[in-house]
Amino acid sequence: MTKEMDMDAQGMRLNKYLSAVGYCSRRDADKLIDEGAVTVDGEPATLGTRVRNGQTVAVNGKDIAGKKERSVLLAVNKPRGIICSTKDDDHGDVHVQNIVDFLHYPIRIYPIGRLDKESDGLILMTNEGDLVNRILRARFMHEKEYVCTVNRPIDETFLRGMRAGVYIPELETTTRPCKVTKTGTRSFRIVLTQGLNRQIRRMCEQLGYHVRALKRIRIMNIRLGDLEKGEYREVAGEELEELMKLLDSRDEASDKEMQMMYADIEKYGDEDASGGLGESGHARRAAREERERFARGERNFGRNDREEEVRRNSGRDGAKVFRSGSSGNVVYRSKNSAFSAKPAEKTAGKRNGGKDVHFSTSHKITITRRTGDEDGRRRKNRGDEENS
Repeated sequence: MTKEMDMDAQGMRLNKYLSAVGYCSRRDADKLIDEGAVTVDGEPATLGTRVRNGQTVAVNGKDIAGKKERSVLLAVNKPRGIICSTKDDDHGDVHVQNIVDFLHYPIRIYPIGRLDKESDGLILMTNEGDLVNRILRARFMHEKEYVCTVNRPIDETFLRGMRAGVYIPELETTTRPCKVTKTGTRSFRIVLTQGLNRQIRRMCEQLGYHVRALKRIRIMNIRLGDLEKGEYREVAGEELEELMKLLDSRDEASDKEMQMMYADIEKYGDEDASGGLGESGHARRAAREERERFARGERNFGRNDREEEVRRNSGRDGAKVFRSGSSGNVVYRSKNSAFSAKPAEKTAGKRNGGKDVHFSTSHKITITRRTGDEDGRRRKNRGDEENS
């Protein structure tokens, strides 16, 4: 039977249910459903399936009902060579170990975002799917801090370039401005508020540098601290309370932005008399695409994206650009860790006709008319998972 949850008369979407009960993230749930691994009352489920109280949900033939496990959030120091995935075969190499098997934690947990194989440092893991979604939503611009070592001496040109934002051809976007501090002849600290694929490495490459070492040391208020490689600790107490306050404040701000956006949409019509979108139609189109990105958890376009799109699309036939507006936590070592099997000690621890259309008080967005292929490439390369 399903676990008793707060569902409306139509039930809860299956992917959300699997996430809410701590089985897996919504993204992983969609994969399982698409692969035919999930059934509801013995019938194969589809991506649109909804679950009601009293129904039986099973994954790979195993009923997932039962008492909900306690909520867990771990801070892990991932060593190089370990992949942030729940499957060993993601990289096609049986010798590559994933983070789940590496930790061998007694409760089923999964990583919040990613940290590429060649990077080390902080990765958060949990059994709470909703927590994964709240932390990964790119529009919230949660801070992530890294220390990086490159192959040659750093100069001011490099620092200014990194801080201002770097255009990455493969992703067809310009990175957001960020904080960069030089810490040594060939090392620096960088704080990102977005999670483009291999972002730091690609930024450095565009400026003529090659990353030799990359470590993440902070996600929001959660710090790596003195965790050794392969160690993990449970996030609890004041540290967890502060994290939840940060997430709650971002949720409230996001709700206010959406209310303002919907209010603006009501001021505009559909299409003009000529059959084109017209000024009001462009506003509605922009707003619709904004809502779609919001629902997918993708970030909104910012100033750097707007400037780059204007530059890149100027003169292109058919292209139109519309501007618009820890204390007391216990540290453990992984049983599978090659470093040690002993527990560690406790640590302290739209502009049209001259008018701006604002969709929020904090930013304006740009909507560019592109082909379907272009949109597909952007969605593929820009994600909400940090993979630096």
